[in-house]
Parts: sequence; C-alpha cells; structure tokens
Amino acid sequence: MSNSATAKTSTTASSPNSASNPPPAQQAPIEIVACGALAAHIREIAARRGWNLTVRPLPAALHNRPQQIAGDAKRAIAAAQEKGARAILAYADCGTYGALDDLAKEAGVSRLPGLHCYDLYAGEEQIGQLFAEEPGTYLLTDYLIRSFDKAVIQPLALDRHPDLWSDYFGHYTRVVWLAQQATAELEAAATRIASKFNLPLTRIDTGTTSLEAALAQVIEPPS
Repeated sequence: MSNSATAKTSTTASSPNSASNPPPAQQAPIEIVACGALAAHIREIAARRGWNLTVRPLPAALHNRPQQIAGDAKRAIAAAQEKGARAILAYADCGTYGALDDLAKEAGVSRLPGLHCYDLYAGEEQIGQLFAEEPGTYLLTDYLIRSFDKAVIQPLALDRHPDLWSDYFGHYTRVVWLAQQATAELEAAATRIASKFNLPLTRIDTGTTSLEAALAQVIEPPS
C-alpha cells in the first residue's frame, strides 16, 4: 500500500488493488509429506523448478514397518492442513496395501503414483519388466546405497548375526542399481553391496525425470 495521502483518500477511478478489483487470492502454501528416501531429490527438483514449498520427510526406516506409514502420514498431513497449507503425499503405496490411498481420499490430498518408490524413478512399466525377467531382483537406489548399513544391515541385526544373511537374501539372483546420479563413490559402494549377495551389479541410469513429472502433476495440475 502507498504511504501518500493521495493514495489513501482518492475516490477517482478504481485501481487494480481497489475493493472493486480485488487482488487475486493468495495461494495456500504447499507442504510435501515425503518418504525420507525421496526428500532430498524432491528438494532439489523444487529448487530447480522454482516451486515454493516445504518438504516434511517421514523416516525412511518406515519402509521396514509399512503398517505405520499411514498413521504417521496422517498426523503430518493434519498438521500441515491446520496451518492452512495444501498437503501433498509424496509416497507410492510402499507396502501399505492401499492404506495411503484411503488416507489420501479421506484427507483430500494427492499422492504420487506407483506401488513403490522404484516406480517413481524407473516407471512402473520398466520395474514390472525387471521383475518379469528376473523375479529374484534386488533393487538399489542412490539413497539405499548411502544408507544400506542403517536401513538394512542394522535393522535386520546382520551386523551382529551375519550368518542370517542367506536367510534374508539367499533367494536373490541379481542386484540392479537404479541410479539417480551415479558417481564413482556410489559405484564402489553399490559394488560392495552386490558382493555381499555374491552377485554382479547391473546399473540402470534413471535420473529423476519420472519423479519430477509425477511431482509436477500434483503440484501444477492442469487448469
């Protein structure tokens, strides 16, 4: 608003900000309730696209307890909506067997497509093809490679009971790395993980294009 006396008292033709021509309503802020395994990529994409949003990650470790994801997500969505934000659920189904779809419908929010996070990197068709070709496929992502000890080894107590490895992973027949941004360091770490399986490593460079497209569909829906 202008600080001039004229602007405060003028009764001449309406300005674009006058009562007869109100400014456009301010859009509600956006809060992304995200899987912790996706959060960093979502922040990077949002910064590059200029999306004004806040990412609220839930612990990636919930993938080991998928029955808890919907409850934690519900609380995070409610907190966002209580502040007047538009909440978006940045999860695939992730082993919840439809619970996240039910939550999205109940809360009136959108969620990302797919059965699991891998679909958001490589697409449902390619992931389906990988498993059709070789059902014993173990999938890695950049995040899982970086957090393998914390996300897999420690929760399964393999650091204390390495003899259990074959019980958990003996049926796998190949390791496939869905690479979002391959580096020499990640390549070496992924190779070490594959060696634990006593299997070769296959790398598929997916980038984050599919994730970005899925986000754009819910953040910038067609008018």
